Amino acid sequence: PRAGVGSRPEALAIARELDLDLVEVADKANPPVCRIMDYGKYKYEAAQKAKESRKKSTNVVIKEMKYRPKIGAGDFDTKTKKVEKFLGEGHKVKVTIMFRGREMAHPELGKRILDHVAEEVVHLARVEVFPKLDGRNM
Repeated sequence: PRAGVGSRPEALAIARELDLDLVEVADKANPPVCRIMDYGKYKYEAAQKAKESRKKSTNVVIKEMKYRPKIGAGDFDTKTKKVEKFLGEGHKVKVTIMFRGREMAHPELGKRILDHVAEEVVHLARVEVFPKLDGRNM
């Protein structure tokens, strides 16, 4: 690849000789900067790069998983596995504890479940918002 200042007809002649295109890459420069390359291939590669970067940018969705204070071990494991799946897919997960009736008297039970879920998924995620009581939910 030769570099230097030359005339346009000269550059076009070299490009034709090599069966390539003369492409202007910086029109604001003085003199304008051109490159001899296969323009079709260049456009294709640029499109591939754009496609690849679109693939990498995923839209983050907030998924919600609801638990009850009196949840059984099996149900807890099933729901927590689902939470792990969501996190693995790159989503955020909101874990809600729903209290009914007199369960409101023992919010610490809900807190214990939330802590347990956090322990189970510590290898995949971190807690962004810490538990807070909001009406009958935590």
